[in-house]
Amino acid sequence: MREIRIFIDTALAGRSDVELPRAAAEHATRVLRLGAGAPLVLFDGHGGEYRATLTQAGRDGTRARLEAYSPVERESPLALTLLQAVSRTDWVLQKSTELGVAAIQPVLAERSVTRLDAERAGRRERHWLGVLRSACEQCGRNRVPELLPMLPLDAACTEFRRRTPEALAIMLDPRAAAALASVARTERPAAGLLIGPEGGWSDAELATARLHGFTAVRFGPRVLRTETAALAAIATLQAWNGDLDDPDAGD
Repeated sequence: MREIRIFIDTALAGRSDVELPRAAAEHATRVLRLGAGAPLVLFDGHGGEYRATLTQAGRDGTRARLEAYSPVERESPLALTLLQAVSRTDWVLQKSTELGVAAIQPVLAERSVTRLDAERAGRRERHWLGVLRSACEQCGRNRVPELLPMLPLDAACTEFRRRTPEALAIMLDPRAAAALASVARTERPAAGLLIGPEGGWSDAELATARLHGFTAVRFGPRVLRTETAALAAIATLQAWNGDLDDPDAGD
């Protein structure tokens, strides 16, 4: 049976037992039909994981006993930040988590289809955090990628440079003269990948990104959809500079 991994939104260190969150409890007991005695793996998103055993499963709550702790990490040596124009964001967040990005910066672009007021943006960001946590449950990561607040392009680039001033910075643009392969191999420990919306970046946005040190590159002869471009470029960067070429890595 496939290992059942559950994210717990509270620090697990020093605890002997824990109550499972409602959604995880319902999935474990109603969908997977797990009962008392079933083995689990619990993690809190800050590194490491706990072997655990379900001790209570019913209307009065679902609890698990924490047992052996393992400090196992499955993070890429490349600290990759995805700066993604808001679009089909759920799917991109899920798959980029599986591919090992360290942080995700949602970007409000001039041609983004999505327009959110402050209240709706807050709800969307809480939803996205749930997507990241679920993706970590599935792929085995014990650290949840950092989800940064949604920002306009200039502010997003400024924040990226403040956080990682020496990082390699790349933006995809099908009109660029340089190919991704010409700049993407790096000895730097961090990188930023800027991906535009379906309508592409405006000329003003391209100029803004260049002012922040982003190098425009093309990725092959075809124009890719935003979600395809993001994941293909992440996989390429991770294969060259991260851990996707690790012969000991799992499938």
